[in-house]
Amino acid sequence: MTTGSPRRATVAPREVLTSPGDRLRAHAAVFGDKPALVFPAATGQTRTTTFAELDAASDRYAAGFAQVGIETGTRTVVMMPVGDELVAVIFGLLKLGAVPVIVDPGMGLRRMLRCYRAAGARAFIGVPAAQAVRVLRPDAFAGIRTVITAGRRWCWGGATLRGLAATTAAPPRPAVEADDLLMISFTSGSTGSAKGVESTHGALAEMVRQTGTHYRHTPSDVCLVTSLSFAFLHLLTGSTCVLPEIDFARVADAEPAMISDLIRRYGVTAMFGSPALLDPLARHLDETGEQVPTLRLVVSGGAPVANEVVARLRRVLAPQGGRMHVTYGATEAVPIASIEAGELLDEVRATAANGGGTCVGRPVDGVDLRVIRATDGPIPDWTAVRPVAPHEIGEIVVGGPTVSRRYLGPAAANANAKIAEGERIWHRTGDLGRVDEQGRVWFAGRSSDVVHTADGPLYPVPCETVLDEHPEVRRTALVGVGLPGRQQPVVCVELRAGVPATRRSSIERELRELAQRHEATRCLTEFRFHPAFPVDVRHNAKIDHGRLAAWAARTRTGGTRRARRTGLA
Repeated sequence: MTTGSPRRATVAPREVLTSPGDRLRAHAAVFGDKPALVFPAATGQTRTTTFAELDAASDRYAAGFAQVGIETGTRTVVMMPVGDELVAVIFGLLKLGAVPVIVDPGMGLRRMLRCYRAAGARAFIGVPAAQAVRVLRPDAFAGIRTVITAGRRWCWGGATLRGLAATTAAPPRPAVEADDLLMISFTSGSTGSAKGVESTHGALAEMVRQTGTHYRHTPSDVCLVTSLSFAFLHLLTGSTCVLPEIDFARVADAEPAMISDLIRRYGVTAMFGSPALLDPLARHLDETGEQVPTLRLVVSGGAPVANEVVARLRRVLAPQGGRMHVTYGATEAVPIASIEAGELLDEVRATAANGGGTCVGRPVDGVDLRVIRATDGPIPDWTAVRPVAPHEIGEIVVGGPTVSRRYLGPAAANANAKIAEGERIWHRTGDLGRVDEQGRVWFAGRSSDVVHTADGPLYPVPCETVLDEHPEVRRTALVGVGLPGRQQPVVCVELRAGVPATRRSSIERELRELAQRHEATRCLTEFRFHPAFPVDVRHNAKIDHGRLAAWAARTRTGGTRRARRTGLA
């Protein structure tokens, strides 16, 4: 595969950028005493870190890290709980030009260890429990040469954060360029094996710009965040970040009343959340009539969001003239496209309900998007790409300064997901969709989730958006049972909370009648009720069609009647 620097929309390939550390220093100089981080506690006590304090703490860590051998380019595993110390540590690494390695703990220990093994890190910063994992599983951390403990150090040696923070030396201030490696994060693995995504300083600079231009973020904003990556992004815009006391790996468990209270207590003006967080919050605000007058922007991402959730939040935001954006993106490219609630509900909803799929809006400024003929296996370069006809469904590919150019190995992952066009690299999202005459992108599902019947392919999302309109259905998932080319389509159905099991036979009949009224769903005749869909570990909202397909296959081979009755297999 050809490598090199992509054509930049706004950032030249070798341009010296304002580093994250220098951005933080600039904010500290201007907003010194303004809160950067707010950590409300269940006890009612609040921990606050100002921009000046965060800058000073990260300077001390940067100087200490340099003394123990961490330098520009050093890949460094960070295993610490979310808090002000974690944020200061990561900023300290970024000030050195070191490369934090971040793995989502929600994916489970076995997958995490695979990720760490692939990362090739040379330094490790972690709490005692994390250090114990490193000691007990040395195969996953074979390259580690520098060990730093956040907390009490036991038998494993190395330095401590407390000791390094006592240094009085000035930290190095290396210059950074657009193509310099910023961070290694990993995909959730919800659609396959978790892959290491290399993010660059140029990508971060473009994301900061987009945050200001597309979402109109300013330093006066107070942002409620439930994702560490978005916390860093908002801090780099000079915004205050409120991080609720929740399990970031299980945002669906957050109490909506607590989130509502935090919005009012701290004057939150903007928030990002997955549908798993926003759905119960919207329902709570709608049912209680609670007001959140400071909230002017809500951004949903991570998975498709139901129209009723968007409608509820639009009503909540209407009195203060607020906006809601629904975004589409991936770990390899954030964001790709975006649509406002008004356009989603007033202009495209009818098309979606008639089998058009899910509209995710237009590509954001700086992102180039194409739809190409879907194909299995690598595409060696752009000359081998086969175009699709206008408005035809194909694979979505993206390019631009925010798009990751490569995975952290293996070679097959890059060959299957990247397409070279001269020095430009296009990323194959693995998502299927089309572009309408107004330039809007319509999502049709993952290529791995397509049901391959004897009569041709069935795309899941256009079918699901039809059936999701049933008032007693929470969500549906179209899956295929059998061998590709001869698969039988099965619709898995999750009902809304409170719908009695005695309604299932009637709902099944109503869904069949609904399916017959639309061309996209006319062939669907088999429906199976599932108690609670499996979802991804990161956003708790993306449906795992693969697991549902396996479940549907089991219910067809013995115990079918029981499975139909209980939703269990």
